[in-house]
Amino acid sequence: RRVHGHGVKLGLMSCFCKASALSLMAMPEVNGVIDGEEILYREYVDLSIAVATPKGLVVPILRNVENMSFADIEVGINQLGDKARKGELTIEDMDGGTFTISNGGVFGSMFGTPIINPPQSAILGLHGIIQRPMVTDATSGKIEARPMMYVALTYDHRIVDGREAVTFLRKVKSFVEDPRIHLLDL
Repeated sequence: RRVHGHGVKLGLMSCFCKASALSLMAMPEVNGVIDGEEILYREYVDLSIAVATPKGLVVPILRNVENMSFADIEVGINQLGDKARKGELTIEDMDGGTFTISNGGVFGSMFGTPIINPPQSAILGLHGIIQRPMVTDATSGKIEARPMMYVALTYDHRIVDGREAVTFLRKVKSFVEDPRIHLLDL
């Protein structure tokens, strides 16, 4: 399905990018970096988006994602992906990301642990959506097949503690499951 007037498909990546950006703005330690002896907390979100190319993985930057619409994010991801696959990325295209998202699910990954892209403090790994048995009625114990996606957050314990990591993931989950809550600021 195309986003009217933008010529791109609305996909999961834009939703996870926007969810991550809003969650990072609310939790600056997950968006922080260690610079020498200091920890820097950024007030913007420049997402490194992992892109597979014939020559290997690259991570160009989608800048100021916190201010972008879903359509803008999709257009930006498509442009960066095209540029990467054509071998036209510059150093500026890959320098300065504050957080990385890697989508191994497009290759069928069921689960994995992504590696942090220094000096960033965390990386979010997205994995394949597959049917899994889920309890759909706690009272009766009814189990049904439901689509499920694992996500993994690798983080630097020098900046991010487990509580902040889990809170960040719960914020992302909440947004992805029902973006109306965040879009309407409820």
